[in-house]
Amino acid sequence: MDFIDYNRKVWDIEVENNNVWTQPVSEEDIRNAKKGEWDIVLTSFKTVPKEWFPLPLDNKKVLCLASGGGQQGPIMAALGAEVTVFDNSPKQLSQDILVAEREGLTIHTELGDMRDLSRFDDETFDLIIHPVSNCFVDNVLPVWKEAYRVLKKNGVLLAGFSNSIEYIFDLKSMNNGELVVKHKIPYSDIKDLSEDEFKELITDQNEPACFGHSLEDQIQGQIKAGFVIAGFYEDKSGDSPLDEYINTFIATKAIKL
Repeated sequence: MDFIDYNRKVWDIEVENNNVWTQPVSEEDIRNAKKGEWDIVLTSFKTVPKEWFPLPLDNKKVLCLASGGGQQGPIMAALGAEVTVFDNSPKQLSQDILVAEREGLTIHTELGDMRDLSRFDDETFDLIIHPVSNCFVDNVLPVWKEAYRVLKKNGVLLAGFSNSIEYIFDLKSMNNGELVVKHKIPYSDIKDLSEDEFKELITDQNEPACFGHSLEDQIQGQIKAGFVIAGFYEDKSGDSPLDEYINTFIATKAIKL
């Protein structure tokens, strides 16, 4: 299947359903950001340490990668950055446009696949913000390679992603509160679910097609692309039965030297 097109349609529906990752920041959030009081997240709960950012952000070129929803992009714009929000969902991008128009901010939006940033020249951006989202593509290595290419020297990549341990469990059983080990990592909803399972658990529920990547691809993949990992933390997902046992979200700061 064309999972990029499928996931685009699903995330458009998620905007209509008010998914937490589609809820734009408030007027108060923007007012506070303009006063220097701000935070953003790459994962569900923990805010990104301020020392991870190339401060000040005024006039910095920022790419919010697979980061539509009117959240990170508007905050960066309110801080004076030149912001481009890149996302696979038109309706997610519309949330950034909504905030920009509401608050008088300048935000450029681009529709596309996070694995292909060919529309951008080498060494364009000072900062890339990439919250948890690469579980929606089958291969994360092109994401890291392209992020490295479009960052300037000493540019920073702030990324959130999942610990794919969640994907070793049978999805139907996990939805019913049971943890039954079934799958290997790397994992793919498309390849590892039967046609009937995919229909019942994914398409019938308007769920996005997900992929569980190895931590080697997530972390060593950044290093292989040329980055130096300079920061790391873990967080709970907020909607996983594994939250009781392990943090399933990870955030990293990587620098292009």
